[in-house]
Amino acid sequence: MYPIAYVDALMVKVRDGGTVRNKACYLVVGVGVDGVKHVLGIWVQQTEGAKFWMQVCTELRNRGVRDVLIACCDGLTGLPEAIEAVWPHTTVQTCVVHLIRAATRFVSYKDRRAMAAALKEIYTAPTVEAAETALLTFADSPLGKRYPAAVAVWERAWDRFCPFLAFPPEVRRIIYTTNAIESFNYQIRKVIKNRGHFPTDDAVVKLVWLAIADIEDKRARQRAAEAGKPRTQARQAPPRLVEGAGVHGWKQALNSLDIFFPGPRCHRCCTPPPPGP
Repeated sequence: MYPIAYVDALMVKVRDGGTVRNKACYLVVGVGVDGVKHVLGIWVQQTEGAKFWMQVCTELRNRGVRDVLIACCDGLTGLPEAIEAVWPHTTVQTCVVHLIRAATRFVSYKDRRAMAAALKEIYTAPTVEAAETALLTFADSPLGKRYPAAVAVWERAWDRFCPFLAFPPEVRRIIYTTNAIESFNYQIRKVIKNRGHFPTDDAVVKLVWLAIADIEDKRARQRAAEAGKPRTQARQAPPRLVEGAGVHGWKQALNSLDIFFPGPRCHRCCTPPPPGP
């Protein structure tokens, strides 16, 4: 059981059939019941779609992931349908930050600050009705009429954005963005940027996983070196990147999830295992 799962991708160059192609390396990060993040898998695919995502979700289920409460993604094609086929009761949430980025892609630089302020009224609305009113107000404003494509981005993603508004602030802060996995992807890009292209898909998976282990080991050594410093001195060692990192404010979010997902599903999630013999 993973209360929350994040899905994101980074682009890599892989030799395929005598030519070098751009492929997507997808990573799934799950937040466990204890609020600790774990990398659940790495997959390389040339084109995404329902068939590919069905294979990913089926593999995770066969490996023991029986349920996911909330899946946070950037509107990947076929992913919501695949998740709902494997885990029928999972809430698929489109990343709000990705929606904001997609909308501002159509906006000139001088209007982006005003656009961000207008969009904030939508995703900070207390209810779905208030968010719909804010979206209509934005669409009828001079800014919305000047950039109808930005309005269309939110209208197309509305059904997958709405679940976000039903959650309390403690949960919203966690599923608001996939930045946790995006910052991880940024560190991975620094490792692979000088390697040109990869010979096979398996080479991509191996290097990414080794990079994860190497980054976490280096950070662990830095933290160990500062372990004996007095509390009055500032510590410069970075925390865990993704694997084994904790979610800030997880206890409050877990209590909210227990209320929002009543019944056996969340009981299995929120109830700690019995003590060992």
